[in-house]
Amino acid sequence: MGNSAGRSDFEWVYTDQPHTQRRKEMLAKYPAIKDLMRPDPQLKWTVLALVLAQLLACWLVQGLAWRWLLFWAYVFGGCVNHSLTLAIHDISHNAAFGTNCAAYNRWFAIFANLPVGLPYAASFKKYHVDHHRYLGGDGLDVDVPTRLEGWLFCTPARKLLWLALQPFFYSLRPLCVNPKAVTRMEVLNTLVQLAANAAIFALWGLKPIVYLLASSFLGLGLHPISGHFVAEHYMFLKGHETYSYYGPLNWITFNVGYHVEHHDFPSIPGCNLPLVRKIAPEYYDHLPQHHSWVKVLWDFVFEDSLGPYARVKRVCKLAEDRL
Repeated sequence: MGNSAGRSDFEWVYTDQPHTQRRKEMLAKYPAIKDLMRPDPQLKWTVLALVLAQLLACWLVQGLAWRWLLFWAYVFGGCVNHSLTLAIHDISHNAAFGTNCAAYNRWFAIFANLPVGLPYAASFKKYHVDHHRYLGGDGLDVDVPTRLEGWLFCTPARKLLWLALQPFFYSLRPLCVNPKAVTRMEVLNTLVQLAANAAIFALWGLKPIVYLLASSFLGLGLHPISGHFVAEHYMFLKGHETYSYYGPLNWITFNVGYHVEHHDFPSIPGCNLPLVRKIAPEYYDHLPQHHSWVKVLWDFVFEDSLGPYARVKRVCKLAEDRL
């Protein structure tokens, strides 16, 4: 695993994902955890503030030189748009309005999607369910890189390029690995997004559109917050397929760092995940954890044992029941 060529295949396992069993055990031992499965009352207001912040930025960047536009897209817009994608992640688990108001959550995700510039919220929801149900599932979990990615991006320079191009791989991979029929919600997502982009262009010209797209591309690419993409499921330690990070970047990422907790209880919103760890510390404190997303990116690039192949994979039977 540590040779100069790095890994030549995924880590294939023949066990079920660990989170299902842990969930049953923990709920039996700590029924109070069920009380945390409720909507996040702050989520809709935080998202509204982030969307308005990007709208204000669109107005402000009209007169900026291109180099400054790209600077602010990385430093400010990248953080806001990445944060919004993680809000959309939480909303996909019905964290904004609860499970009983599923349609409100779907529409609100489309609203949160507006500053991202490209429509993806409805597609994300469709595939993210599989990521939880079939964690590491061959041909099912589109969070796992393809064999082509594993084979091609195996040197430090290529891994750096792979990290920079994350937005492309995340959006194109589902179409190659597990294509699904286009849904009505995806069509509506696209129409609303195109209408919003057209309105911004008509009001303020090209620069705000470039600013929003650059914010998404740079913020989801080679950016400190993007460390979470690698930190969550890449196998830094053999035998462990999900990792948490408890550092300060959780403050602007809806606690996505609490990732073991999130996979144990997908229906608990990010704001309540620290309470899961507080209620049941013996389930989390002994697990390996990350302390810096920047270090995660550094190690990913320069460690031979890490790369797109450093993922646990399993063959999953298709389930018929809900998540």
